[in-house]
This record gives sequence, structure tokens and C-alpha cells, in this order.
Amino acid sequence: MGKINEIIDQLGLESNLMVDEIPNIDLYMDQVIQLFENKFADSKRNDEEKILTKTMINNYAKGKLIFPIKNKKYSKEHLILMSLIYQLKGALSINDIQITLDGINKRIIKEDIEIDSFYTSYLNLSKKNVTDFNEDINERVKDVNEEVAKMEDRNAPYLEQVLMISSLVHMSNLYRRVAEKLVDEIVVEKEGKRHK
Repeated sequence: MGKINEIIDQLGLESNLMVDEIPNIDLYMDQVIQLFENKFADSKRNDEEKILTKTMINNYAKGKLIFPIKNKKYSKEHLILMSLIYQLKGALSINDIQITLDGINKRIIKEDIEIDSFYTSYLNLSKKNVTDFNEDINERVKDVNEEVAKMEDRNAPYLEQVLMISSLVHMSNLYRRVAEKLVDEIVVEKEGKRHK
């Protein structure tokens, strides 16, 4: 697992669209796609993966993940929402993302939110998450190495990799399940119902 830090360095974990990188002028769809492709290129799994496509953007609009555009142009607020969607779609369904962002979309339309301030808070948390992740991943490697050492198996490097993959996916699932429950709470609060 000595390779894990090399892998982490290649992931572009700190790639985020910063507030000052978002133009103050509205952009056409092709410009939005180019901005996202340039910004998140390091976070792609392979060269074939697309960060953002016309189809994705149209689906976000159809699914009401972003508020309606004007004159075929996307505002700073749209770009912030698309950046959040890009991060959320790795773990949540499109329906869950719509539920999560619905209140923000409504507040943007009413001009009842300091979206730059909200997004800056998200970016601050993301930066701290990367720091915490880097510390945690080393603990996981240590734990996996200890488990593999107990096995005394000649295929230890392969088993070590499978255990690491399984451990990381399990941890990811734990976080995703908590996030999904929080989405469910938004639905409960919106409908004015209470869980028993």
C-alpha cells in the first residue's frame, strides 16, 4: 500500500471551482463546459470521462436541479449550483440532489441568500475534509496492513489491495447513508411530518 499516497496525489482532491474563478458575466453552455473541464481535469478517472456535457446541463435544468436560465446564458449562481451538483452526484441520486438544492434554488430566485458566502463555507469545509481524509487514509493503510499480516498468505499484496478497496467503499457507504438520511429529513420537514 506504499502506492496509496501516489494515488492520492493524482486524484486532484483539492480541485474546486473557487468563487474568484467564476466570471461575473453570464456564460453560454459551451463556455460553462470548458470552464468545468479545465478546472476539474485532474479529478477525472480517465481521459474519456466527461466532467460536464450539454446533456448533463439539460438534465439538471429539466430535473429542476438549477433554476431556469435566461437568454441561453448561465449566471454565477448557476455555476455554483453546478459545482455543488458535480460533487453531490458522486454519492446521491439526481432526485436526492434536487431535494437537497431545492431550497437554495428558491432562495436564489427570491434573492434571499448570500450564495457567495454559502459557497465559500462549502469550500472551507471541502478543504478541511481533504486534510482529514489524508490523515484518515494513512490510518486505514495501517489497519489493513495489520490485518494482512495476520493472514500469512503468499498472495498478501493482492489481498491487501482488496481489503483496502473494501474498507474504503464501506466507509464511503457509511457517509452516503448518513447523507441520504439527511435528505430524507429535508423531505419530512418540507411535508411538515415527523418521524416516529
